[in-house]
Amino acid sequence: MKNLLKLFVLASIFLSSCTKNIELYPQSNITTENFYSNTAEIQIALNGCYSSLRSPLLEEWKLTELRSDNTIMGNAASKSVPNRDLSDLDLFIPNTSHQAIYNYWIANYFNIRNINVILNSLNVNYSPSTGALVSDSTTVKITAAEKKAAVAEAAFIRAYHYFNLVRLFGGVFLIHEPVDAFAAIDINRSSEAEIYKLIIADLQYAAANGSALKYASIPVTSLGKVNSWTAKALLAKVYLTLNRKADAIPLLTDIIANSGYGLNAAYGDIFATTNEMNKEILFAVRYKAGGIGQGSPFPNYFAPELSGTAVINGDGSGFNTPTSDLFATYNALDLRRDISIGSYGALKTLYPKKMISPVSIKGDAESDWIVIRYADVLLMLAEAQGNSASSLALINQTRARAGLPALTAAAVTTDAIFANELATERRLEFAFENIRWFDMLRYKTTLPTLDPVATIKNNYSIIFPVHYSKYPSPAPTLATIQSYVTTDKLLLPIPQREIDNNSKLVIPQNPGY
Repeated sequence: MKNLLKLFVLASIFLSSCTKNIELYPQSNITTENFYSNTAEIQIALNGCYSSLRSPLLEEWKLTELRSDNTIMGNAASKSVPNRDLSDLDLFIPNTSHQAIYNYWIANYFNIRNINVILNSLNVNYSPSTGALVSDSTTVKITAAEKKAAVAEAAFIRAYHYFNLVRLFGGVFLIHEPVDAFAAIDINRSSEAEIYKLIIADLQYAAANGSALKYASIPVTSLGKVNSWTAKALLAKVYLTLNRKADAIPLLTDIIANSGYGLNAAYGDIFATTNEMNKEILFAVRYKAGGIGQGSPFPNYFAPELSGTAVINGDGSGFNTPTSDLFATYNALDLRRDISIGSYGALKTLYPKKMISPVSIKGDAESDWIVIRYADVLLMLAEAQGNSASSLALINQTRARAGLPALTAAAVTTDAIFANELATERRLEFAFENIRWFDMLRYKTTLPTLDPVATIKNNYSIIFPVHYSKYPSPAPTLATIQSYVTTDKLLLPIPQREIDNNSKLVIPQNPGY
């Protein structure tokens, strides 16, 4: 009975909803420092951290896809506060107290705290001086192999959160161990370089110590869990972001040669709920329908507003509407277009079709949210290698599946043409997967002919007549909305609450806010 009570308490701690302030080590969690006594309890805690990956996703599309050239806030004429808040993100004018930004921030730190507690219980610590994880003996009854596997999973999840935070906010608070409320006020923002140092340490550990089983040999019970290949793929993306292309290449080459993952024959099969965790998916945030509180809300979020049951049971909210520019960028022969983008009603309202799956209960879909897939590995390697015959061959693998003709060296004669072809291929392949915005930021260094500010301004000019000109009176001019997009505004503001609540330190706000 005592053990059952312990497990119940543990599950309650890690599956509970997030309170709306950063409690880096709240009173309710003080006993968790020495709570875990065996492998089973560590695994329950990890399961809770996997579940908590869902909370940031509720907001992530607003901070990524909506700010890219892929989607817009569907109802331009709406004056409702929620719609205007989304439009503020789309127009790069969110205030420093924007609720979605704060919700995303707090959800990430909530799970970072949980991960830190797990790692602390296993006596694994990050050393800022060496940039590595240091593991000492633990009182938890766990084998050395089980400990390495658990730490690899936890380290990956922490790195995943920090990688998203540093790309969206710049330097953030580096919290790598449990911290009480009194010590927390002494912690200021760290530099981006310090955050990346932790991310790399976590992912290097996960890559070296996670399971290296080939895809076909992974037990069904382990599908969806972090493994060595997952960590190598994310680490390669980190290296690309830092313009360390030479470091990314061997990781990506290893995945292609040895992981057993690969492309699905048909693009639509990637997203089918009957084909979850297929050979193309290296990592996904898992959802489970059935009225148990673990279903995905996104199909109902993204289905067209006032479509009744024509697209999905329970109607849609019309969020994350594809831009007309994105639709037009697809070649008419591209098999991905009609899988990715749907059209509803007499007005031909566009919606992200590939994110829609059937539901019996509104907001309770089965579909997982894919984070890393094999196509990303192929196209990252092409990006790392640069303009070459082997890079074109990698791009042509996804093009062939899409029914498009191969790119040839005779057509791709300059690095600038290569950059445009690669960026377009990635945009079409990963539309609505929260990848485009991060790609645009990375291209500043890896594909320097592509400037995110110029890309967004150009997108505004394309869709201004059909969308932004219809904003509530007085409608902004094209010049006005283009002026909102600056290099400073590529970063989001640090939530004002974090700045105001620290009476001891001056927390610097990002420039432009």
